[in-house]
Amino acid sequence: MNWMARVKNPIFWVQVMGTILLTALTYNSLQPADLTSWQGVGQLLWGIVTNPYLLVSCLWGVWNAVNDPTTAGLKDSQAALTYTAPKKDNEKEESSNG
Repeated sequence: MNWMARVKNPIFWVQVMGTILLTALTYNSLQPADLTSWQGVGQLLWGIVTNPYLLVSCLWGVWNAVNDPTTAGLKDSQAALTYTAPKKDNEKEESSNG
């Protein structure tokens, strides 16, 4: 896995934080407006850690953010492993097909 490119990508962080927060909020029948203090956020996060079902649900969502479904197997493609930052649409990929 090319962690360097992932951690530099804000979309990755939105996916990871979104899956954790939304899973926990839904499980606890809460809305974002219910989190009005850091203590409330801390209690919500502690609830994830202490509840095996919720923890596995959050880890499953994080795995979906990490895994590249366009590549066979559980690792990145050789091209993706060479990135030092997320690839932009206007960057051309070097092709070995000539």
